[in-house]
Amino acid sequence: MMKRLSNFLISTMVFALYASQSTTLFAAEKRPIEKMDRIIAVVDQSVITEREMLNRMEAVKAQMIKKGVEVPPDEVLQKQILERLIVDSLQLQLAAQTGIKVEDAQLDKTIERIAEQNSLTLPAFKKALEEDGTNFYKFREDIRNDIIIARLRERDVDNKVNISEAEIDNYLSTQEKEGDLDEFNISQILIRLPEDSSPEDIQKARARTEQVTKALAEGMSFEKASANFSDAPNALDGGGLGWRSGQQMPAQFLELVKPLQAGGVSRPIRSGTGVHILKLNDRRAGASTLIVEQTHVRHILLKPNEVLSDKEAKQKIDGIKERIDHGTPFQDMARQYSDDGSASSGGDLGWISPGDTVPVFEKTMAELAVNEVSAPIRSQFGWHIIQVLERRKQDMSKESKRLKARQEIRARKAEESYNDWIHELRDKAFVEMRLEDKF
Repeated sequence: MMKRLSNFLISTMVFALYASQSTTLFAAEKRPIEKMDRIIAVVDQSVITEREMLNRMEAVKAQMIKKGVEVPPDEVLQKQILERLIVDSLQLQLAAQTGIKVEDAQLDKTIERIAEQNSLTLPAFKKALEEDGTNFYKFREDIRNDIIIARLRERDVDNKVNISEAEIDNYLSTQEKEGDLDEFNISQILIRLPEDSSPEDIQKARARTEQVTKALAEGMSFEKASANFSDAPNALDGGGLGWRSGQQMPAQFLELVKPLQAGGVSRPIRSGTGVHILKLNDRRAGASTLIVEQTHVRHILLKPNEVLSDKEAKQKIDGIKERIDHGTPFQDMARQYSDDGSASSGGDLGWISPGDTVPVFEKTMAELAVNEVSAPIRSQFGWHIIQVLERRKQDMSKESKRLKARQEIRARKAEESYNDWIHELRDKAFVEMRLEDKF
């Protein structure tokens, strides 16, 4: 009797277990199958997943639709997005390896400024992002990455651009001869073709150029053609280059653009970088005078060295800032602690014009009110505390003409150097594609 009861209980338990598993399996069959994420590219020490690419594609599509730009086919967009993700990944890896990072406190301040620029409080800004389908924490990390890449470019490209006095003399001389102060808002489509290209590469570039010109002639918008064909980093943004004076453009570009009416598109032209097709979006008369806003500023600089680590320098300058906030005169702290040559004069740098300082210093200085003291900031020279004493607008002079010339030459050379640097970085990297042509 006991044995029969035992067998009955075991049978009941097995049946119950089977019934439970069957119910679970049946429910699982009814549940929609969720596609697993997968790696679509290996980029040096990092990977790019399909989900990353699809998320970026959706974001870019939304931006293009919002701007009224026709969205290219998925296979074209996929190629452009994947290449951009690869380039971004390489830059972020290089930045991490060389110690570039953005602290949370600084990131928070940047996002607060973005909210203010949109006339929103931070909670309202977060809500607006969520309503727009953008995850705030992903947005926050995207901003962090943008800042890191900007700092990397500043350090490895922009700060290495040198402009000679002879270049400025030649710029001003050309400007005087041309007598043309017009400024041009232009966009470009670039078919990349380095000077050492093989005959096969040249033939491929020629075929792509013919595709572009045919598409434009048949009515395709320049923005869509840019997204479909261009190799420029900003291809998905329509290829816009913004406002350029004649001297900011190579002479051959200026020659093509000058006769165009607004909305006109140039014939293809070859440069050392590749084949360009230019569109003139708008034209305006350049200013006959230049008004420069100058800032009277002082600072305290702490330079990390063999004895003082970067972390220790940051802690020390935080302490200096705290003492200034509690009433210790700025100039006294500068004389006592600053590693700059201006220490003896209380950190006074005199009147500073745009372009006189490194970008991070200039940006911080521009955001300060008169007499306001900045939080510590990091440049390639070390840790700074900045105070703005006065501001003034200065009429154009021989010096300011040279300043404007220097800025315009720098902008042009920096853009060219950055594009070359990006392609060199890409060419040297290990990139393994694992994405089929179609998905």
